[in-house]
Amino acid sequence: MNLMEQKYDLSGKIVVVTGATSGIGWHSALEFCRCGASVIGVGRNEDRCTHARAKILAQVPEAKIEYLVADLVSQREVRRLAEEIKKALQRQQAPGLDVLVNNAGTFVDRLTLTEDGIEKTVAVNHMAPFLLTQLLLPEMAARPDSRVITISSGSHYHTWLNPKRLRSPLLYNSLWAYKVSKLANVLFSAEFNRRHTGESPRAFAVDPGLVNTNIGFKGTGALARFVWRQRQKAGVDPSIPASTILFVAADPAALQSKAVYWYLSAPRQPSRAASNPQLATAVWQESARLCHLEK
Repeated sequence: MNLMEQKYDLSGKIVVVTGATSGIGWHSALEFCRCGASVIGVGRNEDRCTHARAKILAQVPEAKIEYLVADLVSQREVRRLAEEIKKALQRQQAPGLDVLVNNAGTFVDRLTLTEDGIEKTVAVNHMAPFLLTQLLLPEMAARPDSRVITISSGSHYHTWLNPKRLRSPLLYNSLWAYKVSKLANVLFSAEFNRRHTGESPRAFAVDPGLVNTNIGFKGTGALARFVWRQRQKAGVDPSIPASTILFVAADPAALQSKAVYWYLSAPRQPSRAASNPQLATAVWQESARLCHLEK
């Protein structure tokens, strides 16, 4: 059966998808709505959120979909978003959160530090998912078989990182910063499962493959846009990785497997660095420190 033809009944489930105004995030939100879930999408721009919601309702008129606005470059905004999500759950009288899809991401072609003093690519792609997951953990722990899905990338292969330089690299290279952030996604997911063995939620990292999205056109220079345009032409439609996200979020087979890293709805072996438990622990500890968490 074609993966996009697989139908799951997610009635009564609550799903949060960050970066849900376009690309993989929007297609994921659409598929969750088609399966009957109540979806909370997150985007940076109110107008784009309104447009994205209207597009989903045009295809699924009965969809239970709302959007929240937050710029995940800021830890202050991530904390505010977590509180807004909790309020949304209360409005829906939901017993908890079933699925968190950490999809929002960025690519920056020059060294930029956030208001928290963290390199922007790592701040959005890794620190925001790390912090949002911790803040929503009680809501997810209240639900059986809940899942945290973080969108990584095959670019994490042949990559290494120094946890002590996670805040900001000694020498900046835009592509390397992106690769480091995606390696951190896999390490975070693996360490999360080690710290919560046998508990709910379960963490997964999804490799979307090369996808036709606009991530490389946002806030980048002419050279970066040119390179991304060439890559974009070879990319698959965002609905393809969205089907993997839906599979990992809904299929019992995903929970039965011990795999952390998934590609095309199947387990995939991550890199040697991503499979290093000592490195995962060190990244977790440094991330917690940079996010001002007690543990």
